[in-house]
Amino acid sequence: MTSTHSNEAAVLDSDQDVAASLSLQLHTLGIRARYYRSRQRLLEELDRRRPQLVVLALEPGRIDGIAVLRDLARLGYVGAVLLLSGVERKVVRIAERVGRTLGLLMLDSLPKSFRLAELRQRLDGLHPLPRETCRAEAGVAPRIGEEIERALTQGEFLVYYQPQLELAGQRISGVEALVRWRHPRRGILVPGQFLGSMTLEQYRRLTRCMLTGVMADVARWPTLQGLDSISVNVTPEELMSEELLLLMEELRAGLAKAPPLVLEVTETAAMDDELLGGEVAARLHLHGLELAIDDFGVGFSSLARLQMLPVSELKLDRSFVSHLQEEPLDAAIVEAVALLGRRLGIRVVAEGVESLATLEALARYGCTHAQGYALAPPMPAEALAGLLTRRAG
Repeated sequence: MTSTHSNEAAVLDSDQDVAASLSLQLHTLGIRARYYRSRQRLLEELDRRRPQLVVLALEPGRIDGIAVLRDLARLGYVGAVLLLSGVERKVVRIAERVGRTLGLLMLDSLPKSFRLAELRQRLDGLHPLPRETCRAEAGVAPRIGEEIERALTQGEFLVYYQPQLELAGQRISGVEALVRWRHPRRGILVPGQFLGSMTLEQYRRLTRCMLTGVMADVARWPTLQGLDSISVNVTPEELMSEELLLLMEELRAGLAKAPPLVLEVTETAAMDDELLGGEVAARLHLHGLELAIDDFGVGFSSLARLQMLPVSELKLDRSFVSHLQEEPLDAAIVEAVALLGRRLGIRVVAEGVESLATLEALARYGCTHAQGYALAPPMPAEALAGLLTRRAG
């Protein structure tokens, strides 16, 4: 019988001292660490032990971390992956993008010299894998599809909100609506643990649940109506759906002063899909819906194309923000995007703010808004309403 070690991390690193230090810190956070020097040994034991986390070192001339990512995807690994980096940020970003493209749950990477608080923040929201999680033909837990269907039917998906701070006025100016799954056995699950297992139809139903929940919260808590915007993530397929516009008109009809709703799509999706540069984006704008480009900076945008899109917001990817004060290249990119936003009249929101000290640098470089755990974590609507009330007082 295959054993389950869902509260275990597999650490692949050729540096024994680094691995020992990491193992001690993981133990402090309640996670057992199993150390591997050999890529082959890790892969041999992956299906048998099924760790909830794989920590993978990126080092020149030692372990080919990108090849390991491909191995993990090939074997259908469904846990989280954390890159521990000793190389320059450009290489780390490529590795992160490869992992996400392969369908892996990639956590924000860490430098080799990190603090316990940084490790804790990366692992926040990470839950033990269920006992039935194993390697299946499609790399998906056998029962996950049935569980998602039940969750949609029984209302197990929740709307959480993460505040955005306007740097100039130091006020909460908007929120991003984020989905959470209140699983009956596994507790609160984050999107990376289930979105990749959803069918297109299930994702469409989830989007409608999210929009309905957001509008219900706006109607229930008047304090939410003081916000400038509420953002919701959607796919290009959703944006091209006539049903989405009809639903939004129906939901907004009963609200006199609902905050503007901002529909977020990733930079890659916005620039690859020709329809978003034409009829669809224009119709959204005419219906009073704003468009935001998420993860900006990790794709390859055409600036001429961006100028033509009725975009109200650019969300600067967290990979540029988290090392802003240590990496001159990241600082240069942040400053350039902020300048672009000002010239085009577009809000620039810096995502992934993990330190309050970063806010001063963001304001200096011209960013107008910020979002991240250092300001406030995602929270239920009740907690957000209380936070807004306290801030107003």
